[in-house]
Amino acid sequence: MAPTAASDFGRCKRSRRYCCRREASLPVALVALCTLLFVYITWKKMTVAVSVSVSTPPRFYSFDIVNEFPHDPDAFTQGLVYGGNETLFESTGLYHRSSVRQVLLQTGKVQVSYQMDGSYFGEGLTLLGERLFQVTWLTRTGFTYDRYNFSKRHRFTHQMHDGWGLGTDGKVIFGTDGSSTLYHLDPQTLKVIRRVTVRYNDHEVPYLNELEYVNGEVWANVWQTDCIARISHKDGMVLSWILLHELRQGLLKSGHTAIDVLNGIAWDKETNRLFVTGKLWPKLYQIHLRPVTGQPNGRIEDLCLGRV
Repeated sequence: MAPTAASDFGRCKRSRRYCCRREASLPVALVALCTLLFVYITWKKMTVAVSVSVSTPPRFYSFDIVNEFPHDPDAFTQGLVYGGNETLFESTGLYHRSSVRQVLLQTGKVQVSYQMDGSYFGEGLTLLGERLFQVTWLTRTGFTYDRYNFSKRHRFTHQMHDGWGLGTDGKVIFGTDGSSTLYHLDPQTLKVIRRVTVRYNDHEVPYLNELEYVNGEVWANVWQTDCIARISHKDGMVLSWILLHELRQGLLKSGHTAIDVLNGIAWDKETNRLFVTGKLWPKLYQIHLRPVTGQPNGRIEDLCLGRV
């Protein structure tokens, strides 16, 4: 016999507790579903926020002059290294004028100098342990020098296409050849163990020149510009830019019209002092970096990417 409405009602009445529990469980399920949805949406927003943070354009820095020191106006500076005890090591270029020298910071006086063979054009310089490493232009030839006795020197060959800049983190040597490539060299064999392409906003950064390692970053002069690129040596991305246009402009306004480009970075890691100079500059500057708020005056692609 088919169930009647009365019998259905009776069954429901007898199982009243079960029916009420089932109906009451519906709002709980909805709350749980809404909670899960809220957590998912929040996670997605955080993911987007992190993505935006990572893609934030690099920061920009200007500078304040802390000190000015004399610098040999005939020195075509190609490499600069702080040597401790208020001294600098410097590599100079030009055929028949290239040298490696030790210079007093305060006076600019050359204490010790080695004049290179006239067939070599001196380039980048770095100091690792007790040895100075130097490369030369348009060759794959370089030299090491005992930092205390320049007469103790040895010749080496390297695998970069050319020799422009050198720097070190104390473990590997970083090198440039005037392209957008940052080389990692084994300091024992001088063989290339890794290379990365330096980029800014999807643009390669060519004409990488003199190098310095500063607090985990490789800093590079970019030839024919007044900019220093702060580079991640791990992936080659430009982390930020240092804009030094006012230094060269100030020298020109003072009548020093024979100066050449900005080139030369030295870092005193013991006292966190930063020194910069240029080719044929009569001054060496200790500067303090100052973040620039907003965008610089001009496109970085035009100011700093070394378009020659």
